[in-house]
Amino acid sequence: MEETEESVAGGAAEVSVDDTTAVDASIDAPVDAPIEAPAEFGGLSVERLYSNPGHDPYNDVEWEKRTATISGDGGDVVFEQKDVEIPADWSQLATNVVVSKYFRGPLGTPKRENSVKHMINRVADTIAGWGRAQGYFASEEDADAFHNELKQIILNQRATFNSPVWFNAGVEDTPQCSACFILSVDDSMESILEWCKVEGMIFKGGSGAGVNLSRIRSSKEILSSGGQASGPVSFMRAADSVAGSIKSGGKTRRAAKMVVLDIDHPDVVEFIWCKANEERKAYALGDAGWDMTLNGDAWSSIQFQNANNSVRVTDDFLDAVEKDGEWALQS
Repeated sequence: MEETEESVAGGAAEVSVDDTTAVDASIDAPVDAPIEAPAEFGGLSVERLYSNPGHDPYNDVEWEKRTATISGDGGDVVFEQKDVEIPADWSQLATNVVVSKYFRGPLGTPKRENSVKHMINRVADTIAGWGRAQGYFASEEDADAFHNELKQIILNQRATFNSPVWFNAGVEDTPQCSACFILSVDDSMESILEWCKVEGMIFKGGSGAGVNLSRIRSSKEILSSGGQASGPVSFMRAADSVAGSIKSGGKTRRAAKMVVLDIDHPDVVEFIWCKANEERKAYALGDAGWDMTLNGDAWSSIQFQNANNSVRVTDDFLDAVEKDGEWALQS
């Protein structure tokens, strides 16, 4: 499949293929934006290591048409895209992953990417466009070198971006490109609910989040109103449900979530065992005939399955372990 036209206008890049297929990729700045480097910043000079001026990096690769297919647990096809253009030396597994996870656009429509060229162009054109618009390069030659070097590096798998870049760059007006966010939460209902909201939006963008819940008072403490505190593990249930609901986030992957509790928190034992105790429920459901496959009803009906739980230990705790001593929890 040959690229016949590439145009940029009004911040939107459109690649036409065989005069029949158009792939839209909205970017914040047009690729040919003028360079206005700040006076105190001379701009980046880019040395070419893998590309040559005036040479299309895609001409160095042999291309072939394939079908990307993914089957579910029962053998049924859950994803298929035919006639995708892939480098001939890429494995079928790489083909299936890239096409199903990182090609953008509604499947079965002209807006769907159908070539690795489209995917790489979308990301490389977007990033190079930002650099040009914001004056990052010393000259247009340096900008062009960066652009082609980036394509060469990605195409030949010398390096690659994280998933959120492939999900969002060239698609969203203000793309979320960081892979992971570290959040904080205080011991207040407002902060806890804000944590759940922010984390959900991070998952929606295809990124992951981690948080230490040790500031939340334990379930063993009394509230000023006289009631009993819920404790961090209780609020983890709500956040776990959010992650489970947004686990694909429109970005075709599960939410990446990490929860941490300090080793001296009064609820640390409950925290350590919460996931294992829930899994016992799943196995009981399996014994009763419920579906135990990864996406089956048994697993989807229990909690704490959408996060990696980690305990933050200290040198003092490890010293106590070595001495077989006692360990005091801190309210």
